[in-house]
Amino acid sequence: MRSAWLLTVLLATVGAATPQTSSSAGNRTPAGAAPGVEISAMDPAANPCVDFYQYACGTWMARNPIPPDQSRWGRFDELAERNREILREILEDASANQPNRTAVEQKIGDYYASCMDEKTINAKGTAPLQPELDRIAALASKAELTDEIAHLHSNGVRAMFVFDSTQDYGDATQVIGEVDQGGLGLPDRDYYLKQDAKSVEIRRQYAAHVAKMFELLGLSPQAASAGAKVVLDVETAMAKGALDRVSRRDPHNLYHKMSRQELASITPSFAWPKYLQDIAAPPMQSLNVAVPDFFKAIESLLHSVSLEDWKTYLRWHLIHAYAPLLPEPFVKENFSFYGQTLTGAKELRPRWKRCVDYTDRQLGEALGQKYVEKTFGPQSKQRTLQMVNELEGALGRDIQQLSWMTSATKDKALQKLHEITNKIGYPDKWRDYSSVRIIRGDALGNFERADHFEFQRQIAKIGKPVDKSEWFMTPPTVNAYYDPQMNNINFPAGILQPPFFSNQADDAVNFGGIGAVIGHELTHGFDDEGRQFDGEGNLRDWWTPADAKAFESRAQCFVDEYSSFTAVDDVKLNGKLTLGENTADNGGVRIALMALTADLAGKSPGKIEGFTPEQRFFLGWAQIWCENRTEQIARLMALTNPHSPGRYRVNGVLANMPEFQKAFSCRASQPMVRSPQCRVW
Repeated sequence: MRSAWLLTVLLATVGAATPQTSSSAGNRTPAGAAPGVEISAMDPAANPCVDFYQYACGTWMARNPIPPDQSRWGRFDELAERNREILREILEDASANQPNRTAVEQKIGDYYASCMDEKTINAKGTAPLQPELDRIAALASKAELTDEIAHLHSNGVRAMFVFDSTQDYGDATQVIGEVDQGGLGLPDRDYYLKQDAKSVEIRRQYAAHVAKMFELLGLSPQAASAGAKVVLDVETAMAKGALDRVSRRDPHNLYHKMSRQELASITPSFAWPKYLQDIAAPPMQSLNVAVPDFFKAIESLLHSVSLEDWKTYLRWHLIHAYAPLLPEPFVKENFSFYGQTLTGAKELRPRWKRCVDYTDRQLGEALGQKYVEKTFGPQSKQRTLQMVNELEGALGRDIQQLSWMTSATKDKALQKLHEITNKIGYPDKWRDYSSVRIIRGDALGNFERADHFEFQRQIAKIGKPVDKSEWFMTPPTVNAYYDPQMNNINFPAGILQPPFFSNQADDAVNFGGIGAVIGHELTHGFDDEGRQFDGEGNLRDWWTPADAKAFESRAQCFVDEYSSFTAVDDVKLNGKLTLGENTADNGGVRIALMALTADLAGKSPGKIEGFTPEQRFFLGWAQIWCENRTEQIARLMALTNPHSPGRYRVNGVLANMPEFQKAFSCRASQPMVRSPQCRVW
């Protein structure tokens, strides 16, 4: 369970048009990225007290339409694209088959070159898949499904359910095995169950997509259509046993530690001892069964679904998992549904962008070593650490000043805060990929072997102490996260760039950008999920009943506020799904402002470009959220993403802050002054 700053929606649609970039090391502002408030992004005709988002971002939005290969275009995407250009340069250099390449350069260079070799991929057709298709076709009984599921899981195909390692909620020092719901082709279980016209239409289009993929595999139109119906029927039955996203926000709903015998009693038709042996899992007597009802549904399906229908389901998930590196017709059809239908992108991204992303996803710390050498200097790391310390101090003062929390719970909260550890930029020790066999010209095989390496790496953790130095994002990632079980915050080098952070920007803008990001991640330790873990990462109630009730009452204010916001058409935001991120946004901006105020104490910085430090701070926050979205991605994210759209991450937060009202002299009756104003931290 990790609370991420911004979640990537679908790998198939990440990326965008290509702004100018700089590949210089460390502390220079990339070309095209302003180091302070971007006056050119603002809409001077807008009233900051009526719609601050329009005021801060209006001209940027007008001048930055969504590129045709994107479903969303915002400041995150701009930075990700600059990073992607740097990664492209690294990979093109590494892919030149020079005899003096390092082992790391050979891995990433040959992987990238193989991915880019579309001619060879097309010439091979589906031949690389044939051994896997033959395995599925040869299944002679349902008893053999266990072996096949284990084989597919080991190679990155997450059919039927998910098996992984996880930190034990009850003992944060140890790693245990975990089985969880999975095996669906649509983004969420609600896509199968909702009966509104839009959901019904998406299911129809999904079935049509599955049928087309089967046709590309060589099935007749009639057989392909029948197969698609089987897939949809099986996945719908699985979805009925799955837990919804809001319920999954409560960690107590996901922690059911059971013996192997207890798991077997839920699904006696699945040979768990054989599965664990096949995946080479370490010995284990117990594991976490995240959603027991899901495995009860699987047991029912193992009886009711025929062997032939299971084969059809497995064939679909095989081609679905490997679609990005299959011949061009598969790639285009995959994009047609997952890119165009679900997210509204108009064009498939250029191949180099996709191949950069696949390399980063599968060999991320190998590629990340080269990225860090080019982009992240020690001065940036030191200044970021300084800001983290200042933000932690501000959060500590905030906790001490809370009127609604008793001293007993304050003491525990401060203890947890002081136990948070900080990871900045990149790992202290790089991951070893030496066992991953990368063969030039074997794109699909490289993809499969890299997934196999990662699956085995995760499984090998079971039964061992937790490694708190591990990163769950690669260094070039434009993102950050708080991990409640590790009790640490993590800031990859990829996000420590403009517009979030610049050594050339003044403190007010940096505190409004990366400072509020830091504050956001720190606050996650005390949101509706994070507050349920203690400072050591154990799922333990350290709140008095009165304090817990006071928290929930204040959190409900956020639920009500954000549930009133419209995502698109008649779709409202889900205030319960977005509660943690909204709490972190509101708390993060507040403590970042506290830290800036402390930093400015005794100084007289004055105005810059006509704005006071406080005004620059709020503009710094707003301008990292400038964005445009397609209707489709707005709908998808409202249903599945715990983050609010950029407009509400700005207006929803600032309307709760009297400091904003004062900075821009807003009247109490104006839209940017909410009544009542919500506040937890």
